[in-house]
Amino acid sequence: MRLTVLGGCGGWPAAGLACSGYLVEHDGFRLLIDPGYAIVPRLLAVVDAAAVDAVLVSHGHPDHCADLNPLLRARAMNDEPPPALPVFAPPGALGPVLALDRPGMLDDAFSLREFTPGDGLEVGPFGLSSWLLPHWMPNAGLRLEADGQVLAYTGDSGPSPLLTELARNADIFPGRGHRAVAADRQRGPLPVQRPAGRRGRPRGGGRAARAHPPVAGHRPGGSGARRGRELSRRDRRRRPRAGRRARSPGRMSG
Repeated sequence: MRLTVLGGCGGWPAAGLACSGYLVEHDGFRLLIDPGYAIVPRLLAVVDAAAVDAVLVSHGHPDHCADLNPLLRARAMNDEPPPALPVFAPPGALGPVLALDRPGMLDDAFSLREFTPGDGLEVGPFGLSSWLLPHWMPNAGLRLEADGQVLAYTGDSGPSPLLTELARNADIFPGRGHRAVAADRQRGPLPVQRPAGRRGRPRGGGRAARAHPPVAGHRPGGSGARRGRELSRRDRRRRPRAGRRARSPGRMSG
């Protein structure tokens, strides 16, 4: 099993980077997990759009599925369109992104196969187990197994005791970053070849990769929001108190 990390920004793609996107290959089968904003150019640097065999989506937030649209366009507008792409997702997760084009334009480009988080199914050579994990919308934790190798993926998940079960004995575990470090700004796909450190390891060993590595100046609610609060406090200090007239330059209050 081979994992290529196409992106990992959270919320929106920082300059030169991309949101969530993971290409998993095994026995000649290519599975794309969570095609978030801006991953398609990076994907096309690795494989042709027609070479993707299936797409698997954890949940419907656009930083995890928006680039399904350009991927389907690249296939549908090809001079020789490939067969319909199997797309696996929780119920209703892809309605908005599939509605981006005029009705019917991409109907022949994909075959939607919805699953309920908690279901098990087969995707090519992979056995897939799923868990319903906490998030703002239904979010599937995903565990892929093939020939004794295991990849576990949380999508976007808050704390949950199910994460231990999901990650147990996983060989690779892409998950949210644990330390405030700058993201790798290398262009193109990022093969996972080294552990992310003890705090990022799943229980039972294996390798860990960050699903959303922190990017300087890019954290939603991070330094920008904190700076805004500091400015707001400074403005309050400068504002004259109620019932007291502000002094004008060159004048003295009597």
